[in-house]
This record gives sequence, C-alpha cells and structure tokens, in this order.
Amino acid sequence: MIEVSRSALKGNLRFIKSTVENRLIISVVKSNAYGHGLACFVPLARELDIRLFGVYAADEASILLNAGVPGEEIIVMGFIHDEDIPWANSEKISFYVSDIERLKESVCSGTPERPSNIHLELETGMNRTGIPPAALETAVDLLESNRGSLRLRGTCTHLAGAENAANHMRIHRQLDAFRDGVAFLRGNGVDTGILHTASSAAALVIPEARFDAVRTGIAQYGFWPSIETRMLHILSSNQSPEGFKDPLKRVMSWKSSVMGITDVRPGEFVGYGNFFLTSRRQKMAAVPVGYSQGFSRSLSNLGYVLVRGRRAKVSGMVNMNGMTVDVTDCPGVSRGDEVVIIGKQGRREISVRSFGDLAGHLNYEVLAQLPDSIPRTVTA
Repeated sequence: MIEVSRSALKGNLRFIKSTVENRLIISVVKSNAYGHGLACFVPLARELDIRLFGVYAADEASILLNAGVPGEEIIVMGFIHDEDIPWANSEKISFYVSDIERLKESVCSGTPERPSNIHLELETGMNRTGIPPAALETAVDLLESNRGSLRLRGTCTHLAGAENAANHMRIHRQLDAFRDGVAFLRGNGVDTGILHTASSAAALVIPEARFDAVRTGIAQYGFWPSIETRMLHILSSNQSPEGFKDPLKRVMSWKSSVMGITDVRPGEFVGYGNFFLTSRRQKMAAVPVGYSQGFSRSLSNLGYVLVRGRRAKVSGMVNMNGMTVDVTDCPGVSRGDEVVIIGKQGRREISVRSFGDLAGHLNYEVLAQLPDSIPRTVTA
C-alpha cells in the first residue's frame, strides 16, 4: 500500500508558492505522478487549488480525462502521436509543439470551432527538442496566418540541469536565448501566452527563470532536486545547515505486511540457491513485495525494512513478488504486522534517498519505478 499525505502535499505547495511569489503552478504528474498514482494524486492536488497539470504523453492525459479529474488545463509536455492531435483539440488539453512539422500538423488538425491549443517550445541550448532560432520566422508566419486554427497558450523551454551548479553558465545562456526568442515572437505580433522555463530546481533557486509559471515536479512530492539546491536554499535563507528545518515533507509512504514467519536453524540456506546462510537460529518473515513492485533485486542481502519499529534486513534473494527479511531481533512479530519500506515506524524512518542509495538509484528512479498495481490511498 502506498499512502499519499494530504498535509505533506499542502505544506509543500505552500512553501513552493511562497518561494516563487505566487507564479502559476504547473503540477508535473508524468510517470504516474512520480509513482504517487495519477488517480490518487491529481484529485488531491486539485483540492489544494492546483489547476494546471503537466503530463509527458497523451495516454496520461487520457487517463486524467477518463477519470473525470477537473482542472483548467492538462499540458502534454512530451510525446503525442500525429493521430492523437485531433483528439487533443479540446479546451482541456494543450500540447508542446517542438518543431515546424508538428506546428504544421497542428494547423491542419485545428479548426475555428476546435483550435489546436499549443505551447511553443523553443530550443535554447538543451539540444534535444525545441524550435531553433533559425526557424522562428517560419513559426511566426504559421502562427499569424492560422490564428483561427491555433491558440498559443504558452511559450517555454527546458533548462539543461538547473539542479547542478556546474551548469550555471549554460542555464543563464539558455535564459538569455529564451528572452531573445520571446522578444522576436512578440516583436512580430505573436501573443506568446504564459512563459515558463523552470522545473523544480530552477523554480526554487533561480528567480530569473520563474517568468509567468513554474513546472513543479519532484519538489511538490517533498524532495529537493539535488543536495546542491537544498544547500543553496539554506544559504539564501540565511540559515545554518545544523538548524535548518526542511520545509519539504515526503508525501509518500510505502507499506506492506508480514505474510508468514519461518524459524530457521543455523547453517540453513534461505530462499533460492545459496545466497543467504543462517549463522544462528533465525526467524524469517515473508513479505509480499519484490522487484515487480519496484523493490530492486540489487537489494538482495542488502536492503532493509522496518518491522515493530526495528530494522529488519533483507535476507536472501529478492524475488519477483516477494522477499524474506530477518526479524529475529524484532520481538513479538507475527503474521499481519506492518512492514514499512519507505516511511516512519516508531522512532525510525526509511527515506526515499536512503532506499535509493542502497539500490544505486536516484529519487526519481525509485519513485517512477513503482507500478500502478500497488494500491494508493490518501491519508491526513
């Protein structure tokens, strides 16, 4: 079971809004809301006055529409099939246009009754997607001659690693290039809509990147994009690292339960093969979580969970749908007891960062790999 905390999300959004001085918030919910569950997270964010949601692909937008999730706009920020463009021509959906061919396709699919709602992505130095400066004149011609078929809701770019101070000069060159592109568009009569360049990292530590709206992904879920962004915030707020009270709180907790318990004699192997050998009489608990649920196989004999407020080490091979943990030192453990994989139990806590460090994964990877099959629920 994955629990999504209303109070933690509310606090995170309050902090983000105060930091970005009430710019529009585009809540990025790609990859199943970073593992938090689209159907669970988005209605909660909507309750907390979030109106704009960013997804990566059209299938995620479709999930939100089919679930009847209210909102002012769903922005498809990544991939959309050509055949999906007419479907996307609705008041609720807009999509990124990152090249001239896609702009032409958007013109062809839009009508005065159902125009294509687009966000024009400019290439500013990421060298991945976006309309380059040399093609802006063509873009202007298409936009101005097809006003009835197109509605430009925003102009944006993607910054190349704002969470890393080593990219500082590159990011600021991108911001200069973005301003130049916007000036060219406006100078040729184009209403650019809302301007947005900042993901969580830039939104939190680069004020010049905030423009009209910010795209908050990892921060709204309670995680700093990097240690650097956390330290930059501490320094800018004139706090000491020792006395810093983190304003971001983890929204997610991941829990399971003890499925069964086995007493194992010394010198016996546990699980498949000869991966773990008992050194004493040990008590092993079976937990119905494995690598198909996002608990990496690389955590075999390495990871741990919390049971009865104590750390219980993974003992043996992590399987597709289960694992065994050593509960010898967890007095009174019994079938049905709560097992915490990420979250708090008693005085102990397993953070996403510590979980990811053991598996050699970033926070983003840990979260995005949590499958939709795990039930999600909202808690206080």
